[in-house]
Amino acid sequence: MYIHLGRDTVVSAREVVGVLDLDTSTFSKHTKNFLTSCEKKGRVINICDDLPRSAVVVSRGGQQLVYISQLSTRTLLKRAQGLQGI
Repeated sequence: MYIHLGRDTVVSAREVVGVLDLDTSTFSKHTKNFLTSCEKKGRVINICDDLPRSAVVVSRGGQQLVYISQLSTRTLLKRAQGLQGI
């Protein structure tokens, strides 16, 4: 199954490692370091036109990618839970 992250971007639900709320998670030093490290390595993909609200961490081919989305973590959770009912 796939999860629509916004715009024309979908990822396999099996690849999703975690979803971070950018309003609250960026207070942590560890989260900031992780996001900065991914950005320096060119592994951050910005898929939002508006205010970023979440970061979706995906493991693909042994590497971690981070999608920055304008969708809230709650919306992404609902989409993922909707897949369980299928």
